[in-house]
Amino acid sequence: MKLIVINGPNLNLLGSREPEIYGVNSFESFYEELKKEFKNIELHYFQSNIEGEIIDKLHEVGFTFDGIILNAGAYTHTSVAIGDAVKAIKTPVIEVHISNVHSREDFRHVSYIAGNAKGVISGFGLQSYKLAIQSFL
Repeated sequence: MKLIVINGPNLNLLGSREPEIYGVNSFESFYEELKKEFKNIELHYFQSNIEGEIIDKLHEVGFTFDGIILNAGAYTHTSVAIGDAVKAIKTPVIEVHISNVHSREDFRHVSYIAGNAKGVISGFGLQSYKLAIQSFL
């Protein structure tokens, strides 16, 4: 099985950005844990703060991978283009959020991705990614 985690804007700052919301671990260290735990999965990782690069990556992997775990960060709530890219590809996408977006600001309650995703996992910290991987197994 071939899966990719795609992280959007500001997620490169995990571990130092708002630790009361996002925790103290970097995604890179968590990713290493994921690779050790899911040895039978070919797991890839991509992060960008740039909307177009996220769309390009979805197009690149969206017809050949078995699954995509997408945390588009704030683009979740603003990017019709990323939502359209998820709709245009064949590979199933699980939308993931570290925090419970529904317990935060009202604008975070809207997702332009969810309607085109296989599912949404929100509010379980970094474990949200692990739950998404398990959903593909």
